[in-house]
Amino acid sequence: MSDATPVKPTKVSELVPGMELQGTVKRIELYGAFVDVGVGSDGLLHISQLGKSKVNNVEDVVKAGDTVTVYVLKVETEGPKSRIALSMVKPAAVSWDSLKIGEQIKGTVAKIENFGAFIDIGAERLAMIHVSELAAGFVKSPNDVVQVGQEVTAQIIQVDRKKKRIDLSIKALTAAEETRSVKEARQSVADEQENDVSVPSAMELAYNRAMAESGATGKEVSRKQKGGERRDKRDRRGDRDRDLEDLFERTIKGNR
Repeated sequence: MSDATPVKPTKVSELVPGMELQGTVKRIELYGAFVDVGVGSDGLLHISQLGKSKVNNVEDVVKAGDTVTVYVLKVETEGPKSRIALSMVKPAAVSWDSLKIGEQIKGTVAKIENFGAFIDIGAERLAMIHVSELAAGFVKSPNDVVQVGQEVTAQIIQVDRKKKRIDLSIKALTAAEETRSVKEARQSVADEQENDVSVPSAMELAYNRAMAESGATGKEVSRKQKGGERRDKRDRRGDRDRDLEDLFERTIKGNR
């Protein structure tokens, strides 16, 4: 009996996989038992779902009229009749469908062998970290890296649903973190170089000092040169105007 309070759905459409229910065993068959869970259709409790160990006779576990706690495995609503698959074994917290290669997952070291460590991640089976995947360097014994009861974070590197096998790696996760750190460091250096203010060279500093000591900077010299050019233009324009005035006076006198 579970400590959780079972829900009480009234329709098949309200059932979802993993849901905990209480029901009454209606009848026994060689292949399992039919259980009334209060939704209008009885669910099938297959003989293989009566417990974790193998069961040869259904009535060795349940009998008609018994009140049992069951879990919804599957619901089929297509067709004339709804089908509900039940189990007396509480489903794993982590389903096979939720396991994705490359993702991180946390677990607890359940046992250690010479070839690696077995990790409880809440799935149907224990996951395994091979001794070669425990660390980046050489590992002589898994006990040098992990201990039973220790919580670890690892990366999923393989999932074999047919063989019910889950392979993890701490080394792969560490390598990924190192790669990310290197990228971040390189980006930080690039950002600093981009925002860095240019520093005058020694030659530029010496030139500026020399110009300052002579009483003028490069900008002042440039301004003086431009000022001289403007004055020359004004002088040339004045000379031309005077020439025109003389020519005009001579023309007037000649016509008198």
